[in-house]
Amino acid sequence: MDLIQWRVRRFVFISAVTGFTRGLKHNQLRRIEKLSTRRVAADVIVSPELARQMTEISHEVNRQIGVLINRKGQVEYVMVGTAKQIELPDFGRARVSEDRFRGLRCVHTHLKNEPLTQDDLTDLALLRLDLMSIIQVSPKDGLPGMVHSAHLIPGVSDIVTAVGGTEASTVIGGTSPAVSPFEFLEPNIPTQLETDFTSLINSLEDEMARIRLSSRTESSGRERAILVGVTTGDADDAAESLAELNELSTSADVTVLDTIIQRRPQIDPRTVLGKGKLEELLIRSMRLGADIVVFDTELSPTQVRTLSEATELKVIDRPQLILDIFAQRAQSREGKLQVELAQLKYLLPRLVVGQNSAFSRLAGGIGGRGPGETKLETDRRRVRDRIADLERQVDNLGRQRQERRKNRVQKRLPIISLVGYTNAGKSTLLNALTQSTVFAEKKMFATLDPTSRRLRLPYDQEVIINDTVGFIRDLPQPLVSAFRATLEEIEDSSLLIHVVDASNPRVMQQIASVNKILEDLEFNKIPQLIVLNKIDLVDPATVSALQRQMGFDTATPTVAISAVKRDSLRAMVKAVAETVEFDIQSSRADELDPEATRAVAAQGEN
Repeated sequence: MDLIQWRVRRFVFISAVTGFTRGLKHNQLRRIEKLSTRRVAADVIVSPELARQMTEISHEVNRQIGVLINRKGQVEYVMVGTAKQIELPDFGRARVSEDRFRGLRCVHTHLKNEPLTQDDLTDLALLRLDLMSIIQVSPKDGLPGMVHSAHLIPGVSDIVTAVGGTEASTVIGGTSPAVSPFEFLEPNIPTQLETDFTSLINSLEDEMARIRLSSRTESSGRERAILVGVTTGDADDAAESLAELNELSTSADVTVLDTIIQRRPQIDPRTVLGKGKLEELLIRSMRLGADIVVFDTELSPTQVRTLSEATELKVIDRPQLILDIFAQRAQSREGKLQVELAQLKYLLPRLVVGQNSAFSRLAGGIGGRGPGETKLETDRRRVRDRIADLERQVDNLGRQRQERRKNRVQKRLPIISLVGYTNAGKSTLLNALTQSTVFAEKKMFATLDPTSRRLRLPYDQEVIINDTVGFIRDLPQPLVSAFRATLEEIEDSSLLIHVVDASNPRVMQQIASVNKILEDLEFNKIPQLIVLNKIDLVDPATVSALQRQMGFDTATPTVAISAVKRDSLRAMVKAVAETVEFDIQSSRADELDPEATRAVAAQGEN
């Protein structure tokens, strides 16, 4: 019986030792294994006896020796490193509560009398350890020297804005010089360590819980996000894109706590960010009480999975955020079908084995099912079947919409379509022109469902005016495909009124993005009228400069208005009436004498 018990205990010892054990003598390995049976008082960082055993073995084998101690004082892991570094064990997918540290403190030796290294602090942050402590080993006799310890600081209020080297990071609320996320305890020898570890960790976690509760109260139950932009190009362009992501997040009812931008020579294929910036992201998320990270780029399934495991937070990308906004805004049956179709097309290549919280914003939304509920292949087959069914329904609705368009064409009513970047004021303009009450709000993608109204122009002209879904740069391809039937409303237009937010500092980039989408949809040959909206928010000199720039860059007519001031709409209505009148006269000429029209056209070409 004693022999069996000894074998079981020996198996436990060996299984508790990780790291670089090759080349160790049998008796050295046995002494290292026995460290796992040691216990220390719960309120001390490390006992003098355990510290001496670790330093003596470390001096003898010329390798770093480390232990991970739980809050009961029990040694859960024993690690063996090299002379310069030590590698902590893989904790797998074990999750940590949002209001707690991991419940383990790391104590290991340093052979060259160095204090805590950057690798030590990185492990402390990424693994959310309670404490990181190192014991300096005397090179003469192997006795323990000074013990250096550090812990994370939850909720530092002053966050920095830093730009340096190849990295740039911007944080909301930074007003002071760099604030370290770590607090270093006073070094001392093991016999004179006076820190009450239990009181220390309890006070830290109480503060963490208080910060998170305060953050939840301020955000009124909304998700709290950190926005991340990574670029290999110009930092200013990345900052503009991240500002737009901030607007998108606000439209999705997400509270933005922080933003980070990193410029890199190349994107990391696994984590997107570099190791140091990933550590910074984790520390900030813990200190600010974030529960979601939004990347301003499309992430691969592997990147989402890696980042979710590293940060233990929900990770989504820009396309997924836009899909979520569309899911919130869709009201009509057609809109809901199109959004669900786009979601499933986005989700299909990202289905993985097991439940992944990174996709939970899609799972269960607008009829979508999340991954991990059944076997992987069954999930994929069901998603494909659902996609096929949705495509049939969307095609049927598209045919019905086409019949309605035919009726309007037969009545010879010219069609005018309002197009433009999201939040440019299209719905507000439609309401001002037709005295309608279409929902309009200062949010991106406030309205998704297309709306048609009759409008009487001067000289008793009647037209149909359409309000279409707003555009945005990097619009997810699944959304473009799903909403193609809706966007086909633009095809029969006699005129496109391109509504532009003149008060937006990215106005020229937004115009270029809209024109790019129109070109991709082959609508770029339809006559356009650029309408500079929201001029009440801009000084007249800026409006004049914009109009001159439009004249240089494009041959498109331009008028300036404010949709909330009806008196300013007269110039626009006059320009629309003239364009539509010319289009009607041209159509009638074709119908009355097509041969003559073709002859005139031929003469013009010659």
